Amino acid sequence: MSEVSRAKRKEKCENCTKQCNKKQADGGASPDPEREEEVNGQSEGSQQQLLLSACLSCEGCVSEQESLKISQQNLEEVEQVLELNKRCDASKHRVLVASVCPQSLPFFAVKFGVDVPEAAQRLCGFLKSIGVQFVLDTTLAAGFSILETQKEFIQRYRRRHHDSHALPLFTSSCPGWIRYAERVLGSLVTPHICTARSPQQIMGGLVKDFFSKQQKLSPEKLFHLVVAPCFDKKLEAVREEFYNSLMETRDVDCVLTSKEIYHLMEQRKVSLEELDSVPLDQVLGEADGALVRHDGRGSEGFLEHVFKHAAKELFGLDVQEVTYKTLRNRDFQEVTLERDGETLLQFAAVYGFRNIQTLVHRMRKGRVPYQLVEVLSCPGGCLSGRGQSEEAGRVDRALVQQMEEVYSSPAGPTAGAQPRPEGPLPGLAAGPGLSADQQAAAHRVPEPDPLTAPTHAVVTCRGRRPPKTSSLLLNEIMDQEEFTRLTTRGAPETLLTAAETRS
Repeated sequence: MSEVSRAKRKEKCENCTKQCNKKQADGGASPDPEREEEVNGQSEGSQQQLLLSACLSCEGCVSEQESLKISQQNLEEVEQVLELNKRCDASKHRVLVASVCPQSLPFFAVKFGVDVPEAAQRLCGFLKSIGVQFVLDTTLAAGFSILETQKEFIQRYRRRHHDSHALPLFTSSCPGWIRYAERVLGSLVTPHICTARSPQQIMGGLVKDFFSKQQKLSPEKLFHLVVAPCFDKKLEAVREEFYNSLMETRDVDCVLTSKEIYHLMEQRKVSLEELDSVPLDQVLGEADGALVRHDGRGSEGFLEHVFKHAAKELFGLDVQEVTYKTLRNRDFQEVTLERDGETLLQFAAVYGFRNIQTLVHRMRKGRVPYQLVEVLSCPGGCLSGRGQSEEAGRVDRALVQQMEEVYSSPAGPTAGAQPRPEGPLPGLAAGPGLSADQQAAAHRVPEPDPLTAPTHAVVTCRGRRPPKTSSLLLNEIMDQEEFTRLTTRGAPETLLTAAETRS
């Protein structure tokens, strides 16, 4: 990157910082310390701080075209398609396909007072009742993404001695982190970003490519809706590399957050008893297990899957359980593979912007000992996505804790959730006698102090494998070239060039 380009990017980022502070001052909002980051040499305690959530919504960074596209990702767009299907000729109908992220299901499980499988079926029943023809989950796509990440890590590890950018590998399906890395960190980080697409975008490719052919429909006839826990997924869906100019269609047409879907249920005054339990469609193949996850954490568990695969592929070791060692706090953990006192592999999970700041500082100093780092911008992972974890504009930590418990035990009863009484679905707005802020404060759990949190705590998690059908379906529905095109988003240089072009 030229010095002129760096100067322009620095100026834009500083402008974002000023705009963010102005918005916070005007709106009376206080910065969230979990999402703070040092930018352009400014310290954590300085007046100008760039918050990741604001960075993604500020006009100084997001182009007018992007802002317009993101603004169209809402309930009105979906309802417009549903209404047109009712009025127009059948030949002009668009087939609605909804893909549900596994991290959204615990939200509905807690709200409904049921377990995750039942919540998935009730959600499927609701979506089909309003006119969605197919409801899928992103399990298969997550399996594909994991397979591609495993392959890329092995390749990078084997060339680490003659490629200074091979390791560490940053793996993440978090569009907030990717956006920040491209816009602010540049060449310090982008060569290290895994090129595997996120499960959302792989699912988009499967729906608009394989599924459209299976249904004998052109891709533009499909309207692909994704239910996700995170607003930032809307930004990912409108990226230019996920637009098919030949077919004039996007892999994902619209992203709605868990809470937006829940608001739609409220608008239609739907009660749980009125919702049929409808199994999710399996048009892309049966999955091995309801969800791809690793217990107790809100991500697809990329770190754990790659760790086990690398241990076997590189060193011939079978890892049955993965032990996480907590360092600074519960959102900064590491995993180590040892043999005869020798450290063979060292991975880290870094969640939340405060911990990302530490990681970036170590990158600048060249002191990152890890071969792979799983990075997510939200503390606690994707379950804490702002599209489902907030009440009255602030994170409801009691809700997040319930979702984590549910997510770690999907086959059993809903842990910590009370059976929901009969009647309309419980509202998200403030109840009588208490303001929204008061209700949020009453349910908020204090954030543990990183300075007093126990260090080197050991957490053992049961491992889960990616779906067996991922590799089997690969041979059945596409060749290796098609698989690579579907699951990768280009070399890191392409990512950086695209970011510079948009700047």
